[in-house]
Amino acid sequence: MRIIKTTLVAGLISLLLPFSSFAEKVKIGDPGWTGATAIANLLALVVTDKMGGEAELVPGNNTAIYAAIDRGKGEIDVHPDIWLPNQEAYTNDLVPKGTLKLSSKPYEGNQGYCVSQQFAKKMNITAIEDLGRPEVVKAMDSDGNGKGEFWIGADGWASANVNQVKLRDYGLYDAGIEAIRAAEAVKNARVLDSIKKGEGYAFYCYKPHAIWGMADVVMLEEPKYDPAKYKMIQPKADADWYKKSYVASKDALKQIQIGWATSLESQSPAIVEFFKNFQLTADDVSAMAYAVSVEKKDPAATKLPVGSCFTLTLLDLPELLIIDCKFVAESLPKTFNFTRRPTLSLSSPHSLPLLLFSFMRPS
Repeated sequence: MRIIKTTLVAGLISLLLPFSSFAEKVKIGDPGWTGATAIANLLALVVTDKMGGEAELVPGNNTAIYAAIDRGKGEIDVHPDIWLPNQEAYTNDLVPKGTLKLSSKPYEGNQGYCVSQQFAKKMNITAIEDLGRPEVVKAMDSDGNGKGEFWIGADGWASANVNQVKLRDYGLYDAGIEAIRAAEAVKNARVLDSIKKGEGYAFYCYKPHAIWGMADVVMLEEPKYDPAKYKMIQPKADADWYKKSYVASKDALKQIQIGWATSLESQSPAIVEFFKNFQLTADDVSAMAYAVSVEKKDPAATKLPVGSCFTLTLLDLPELLIIDCKFVAESLPKTFNFTRRPTLSLSSPHSLPLLLFSFMRPS
């Protein structure tokens, strides 16, 4: 095998092993979007298969997950995909309060609005304001009510609230656009159906996401991010949020990370050590989301994409070991074939040797 590319992604996972005499436990929230579901299952897989612990996935929207984390009773211990500043109404409350901790290794996300490439070319659409043209609105009206349909997100999403305000402040409601809230699976099906039928449809889109592998879509231009034109108040902070908010520019790039209940640190310290160092790239998450959404694979069996790597901190290894991972199309295996290399002077913050897994692309 010839290695043509080895990428040590920013995604490094440090696991402190071995466990104490009893298995550590964690309950991971699943807020429902495909990237979050894939990450939640990956975290659970590492905890159970690699660390010998117990992990349970608990579905719930953001409000339910953060409320459970705040209570610290072990109902839900982890939010796997925290988008900031979208979810700052929660994190700005719980982090200073001391009930929520955030990982220090975020990945970057980008939000915007999309249409199919087919529709964009047909109607000469390049920017968000183009969606307000009468002929475009008419082309996006699939039910004949005179309103062009625009998916802004699912119930419970902080981003859906932002989008509801944005469409107003971009003047799209006055132009005849109707904001639609529905489950993401409904949106995905509608995007593919609209392309098949040659119909118009606009929707909130973001990276990472499976949609970029599902369909030929394009993100529309928006006014450049301007903090003076981005004053968003979430419902949790103020019941009159919609009236008081004003958003008329593109979102800034997002920082996305995992968060856990502070109460978990005393109950499952090795799992928390893993969470502190967990990191993926946006491409990793998109690939896993695609496997779940499009290839219909079991989320628990999603694999880390080629190019990912992570580290395991082990107590019983005297030196750095390198593993050539050839299982490009497989999930994390239960066993690895180790290739011993010369000892390197490298230790973790705990003065423990490191085991480095490097996913490589074979040719």
